[in-house]
This record gives sequence, C-alpha cells and structure tokens, in this order.
Amino acid sequence: MNETPDTGRAAAAGAGGEFTPQAAALLLEQATRQARRRFEPYPPVFSAFRAVIALAIYGTIWLSVRDQHPYRGPDVAVYLVVLALAAVNLGAAVTVARRATAGIRGRTRMRPAEVTTMAAVWIGVFVVMGALPAAGASRGVVYGLYPASAPLIVAGLAWAGIMAARANGPGTGAALAVAAVGALAAVAGPAGAWAVAGSGLCVVLMVTAAATARRHRARAIRP
Repeated sequence: MNETPDTGRAAAAGAGGEFTPQAAALLLEQATRQARRRFEPYPPVFSAFRAVIALAIYGTIWLSVRDQHPYRGPDVAVYLVVLALAAVNLGAAVTVARRATAGIRGRTRMRPAEVTTMAAVWIGVFVVMGALPAAGASRGVVYGLYPASAPLIVAGLAWAGIMAARANGPGTGAALAVAAVGALAAVAGPAGAWAVAGSGLCVVLMVTAAATARRHRARAIRP
C-alpha cells in the first residue's frame, strides 16, 4: 500500500529475475529516503516554521506586558492569540509527522514510556503552576517567570534524556539548548522572560533547521 511507483517497478524487476543497475539504484534511493525520514522526520523548513511561530507566540505576550508596572500578566485577548498560534503549530506538526513517517516503523515514533514521561512532565509543570498562588508566589512569578521559563527547562531536559537514550546527538543538543534558553529566561524578569524565551527558542529552531539542511545536503552528495 505504501510503495511508490518507482519502488514497485524496481521490486518487479528483481522478482522477474532481471535485477538491473537502474532497479538497484531505485531501491537504494528509496532505502535512503526511508532512513532519513526515520531519524529526521521533520524537514528543515518545518523547524524554521516553528521558529517563526515560537517568536510570534512569545513576542505577542511580551508586547502585552513590557510596559506593566507593576507586572500583572498577559490580557485575556493575548491568550486567545497564543492559543490560535499554538493550534496552528500543533496542526502543522501532526500533518508533517504523518506524511513524513507514512509507512515507516521503528524509532521515529515515540514509545509508550516516552509518551508517559513527557505527559507526566507537562502535567507536573501545570500542577506546580496552579499551586504557586496558594504558596504565596507573586504575579510576576505565576504569570511571568514560571510559565516563560519552567516549561522550556523541564521539557527540554526530559526530551534531552529521551534523545540521549536513542543515541540521537543532534536531538540531545537541541533539547539541551532549549533548556538553556529557559534558564536564561528565568533570570530576565517577569516581562523580559518572554522576550528571552521567544528569541532564544527562535534561534535554537533556526539553527536546528540549518543543521538538518546541511546533513541532508551532505548525504545527497555522498558517493
């Protein structure tokens, strides 16, 4: 069901007893594409797209709070814009992932333990956020420092552990960079945290896109 026409012709040639150099080249090309999709399912352009979305989300929040003295937090209208942008990002991620991993099984897809780990991480982040007001935390912490920095730190470190367990060096490095951005945001003040998080995350994703594109070009010209 998932064979391309070229792959089908190559397989047919092999089954007919005449395995030509052309058929071998087609099979090799198909195997290379599948291997690339398995280990790097998201194309560079998607990382660049996510960089723009991240900058738009954090930038929108920062623009709404940069002049607040004392700090109150984002307005309700800002949350609606952020939710809309987040929905666009999620929809694009699901679409790209489905197309990139169609017919591919193995390490591309998250394992149950990995899904459980990341779900627990995100649930924990929001549980702590909900408990901060009762603990006497200021609005600057509850609606600024914590939401701008904690998700990046905690989720970045958790994802770095998953990528390290998969022996995925580039993925581990990118996840640690995200955690580092969160750490910088944590010391930038309630309003500045949003600017640092957005610009830092944008840079990390753009660098990731460039690195992925470079690896793709290197593989394409490799004999």
